[in-house]
Amino acid sequence: MRTVTINWVKRNSPDMVTLYFEDEACSKAIPGQYAMIWIPGGEEIPMSLSTISSAGNSSLTVREIGDTTKILCNMKKGEKIGVRGPFGRGFTLIGKQPLIVSGGSGIASLIPLAEAFMERGIKPDFILGVRTEADLGFRGRLEKLLGDSIFLATDDGSFGFHGFSSQYAVRLMDRGSYDIVYTCGPELMMVSIFDEAESRGIPVQACLERYIKCAHGLCGSCGIGPYRVCMDGPVFDSEKLREIREDFGIRKMDPTGKIVRVNH
Repeated sequence: MRTVTINWVKRNSPDMVTLYFEDEACSKAIPGQYAMIWIPGGEEIPMSLSTISSAGNSSLTVREIGDTTKILCNMKKGEKIGVRGPFGRGFTLIGKQPLIVSGGSGIASLIPLAEAFMERGIKPDFILGVRTEADLGFRGRLEKLLGDSIFLATDDGSFGFHGFSSQYAVRLMDRGSYDIVYTCGPELMMVSIFDEAESRGIPVQACLERYIKCAHGLCGSCGIGPYRVCMDGPVFDSEKLREIREDFGIRKMDPTGKIVRVNH
């Protein structure tokens, strides 16, 4: 494990912050990969990388949902965190007309993906879906990157399209000519996007979330079908999503190993 110093903290929404730091290994990650993060007083947890820069800069975007993420969301410049990784399979850049669909904190792994496409001279359409206007903290960064190729959606209709990212994605898929869809966010949203894209013959890559403890495929806590999300994912393509469809969006293991229903 490496120790890194937080250089900058940016609040993206009332319950989400981005922590910026320098780390050579993370700066060479593939979009969609994750790092294991540890802090004193908390448990080690997986976090997607929201900045991947050849200059050595990296960042993690954290939503406060538990004790450890609460500590992370209250960290200050100059404090230190422990980092392992990056781990897992990231996104594969394919296609010439990509659609990227984010929901909630899923934005973290998708911004580096959009940046990677732009570096190749390909401008993706990007749906940024959040609960309410106050959660649109990444709007400025995306507009600077993509201009009029960003599409905003809020669950409550306070800004942009009134509805879920998955609903907006259906509209765009029906009027566009996309050859690949990338998505990260609530699992039920991703299932809906996958099913809609499948019915239109559009391949999908989805970044899944499971309870990851070891990041080496040993503990089995992140299993989905025959795969381990920590190593075989977190990004899965359409072929593997079809294979795990009986679990994808339906059930998962909780921290105790009990099988529970996916509810978001």
